Amino acid sequence: MGAKIGIFFCTFALMSNEKYITLSQLLTNIRQTLAQAFPLGVWISAEIGSMNVNRYSGHCYMELIEKSSEGGSTTPQARVQAAVWRSRWGLLSGHFASATGMPLAEGMKVLLKVSVNFHEAYGLSLVVNDIDPTYTLGERAAQRQQTIEQLRADGVFDLNKALELPTIVQRIAIVSSATAAGLQDFMRHIEASTWQFYPTLYEATMQGSTAEESIVAALGRVAESDEEYDAVVVIRGGGSQSDLECFNSYDLSANLAQFPLPIITGIGHDRDESVADLVAHTALKTPTAVADFLVERISGFMGEAEYTYEAILTATNALLTGHTQRLERNAALISSGSQSLLRRIDVRLEGATQRLAAATTRLIDTHQARLSRIEAQVEGNNPRRILALGFAVVRAGGKALTNTEGIAVGDSLDITLADGTATANVTNISKQGE
Repeated sequence: MGAKIGIFFCTFALMSNEKYITLSQLLTNIRQTLAQAFPLGVWISAEIGSMNVNRYSGHCYMELIEKSSEGGSTTPQARVQAAVWRSRWGLLSGHFASATGMPLAEGMKVLLKVSVNFHEAYGLSLVVNDIDPTYTLGERAAQRQQTIEQLRADGVFDLNKALELPTIVQRIAIVSSATAAGLQDFMRHIEASTWQFYPTLYEATMQGSTAEESIVAALGRVAESDEEYDAVVVIRGGGSQSDLECFNSYDLSANLAQFPLPIITGIGHDRDESVADLVAHTALKTPTAVADFLVERISGFMGEAEYTYEAILTATNALLTGHTQRLERNAALISSGSQSLLRRIDVRLEGATQRLAAATTRLIDTHQARLSRIEAQVEGNNPRRILALGFAVVRAGGKALTNTEGIAVGDSLDITLADGTATANVTNISKQGE
């Protein structure tokens, strides 16, 4: 195309004797050159920067842009106005929505067949004649896959799935729009159940350009009180693919993947799972499905608990019956054995009693004989008997005297005889051998 434009201007300069041309001549030449360069139109890839359908004319006006891929810049490096005439808009937009499941919207990357239109007064513009929805699908799929690969490379993809979801989930933090029909469906289902739930709503915008930031902010508020909840439920009703595109973003998915509580999603997808679903602990299709999951989880646990209780009760009763029967048999054996033992003991006791009686009699007789001998000895040594033989007991000062030591002439002595006591005074003391 550049070669054609260069040849045209060289040819024009040779044909003209003037040193200049007018602006209109220049622009006319540009229009003609562009028409010759792109006679059949051209396919271009671009991002829809803005889009507006005129309610009166039915024409769609777009601003197509191309952003720089270097340095993360978001400033467009190319920009042009485009139009889809009413006669083509209905067909193209309907075909795109049917093929992709989402309407054309700002921020989408698209592949368009355009005619290059240049007007001397209004400048350059493009007229859109066709659109290839497969390009947009491929672009979105590539971005989605890039997000997944980045999450895996960062080591966070499976973090939330590794958390343990409590068997009974009752304390629920809900991230949703307060007016969402999906939230109302969720609440109706858990309130209709026989179990008690404690839901707390953390309101967020669930679609549009601010959805990602709003949901991340709501998750941040939940994280400040994470000990108060068993799990987080992220729900919204159904919507187009473009409405749900925020759930494929890296920032939101990374927040969900690294959240300290199990995440349960019910985002209302009709087709493939979003990246948010993939990183969540549990992903379900709709808010109603999330409510049913929580209710059935408790019901299943309680059913298992009841079954286990009945099994334990049955086993306990059987065990008690078995033990009771064994105790009865043992009691009968003990009773019979005890009676036999008692009889044997009675026999042995009777024999022992007889032997004890005989031994006691012999022992008494033996001791009686010894006692008689002792009595005879005691009687033989009775002082009265000795006194009766002519002996006396002499006492001085109450003490019996055995010799003359300790007495003097003139002392008074008490003399005990067989039939009484006499008192005498010492008039003379003589010792044997003197």
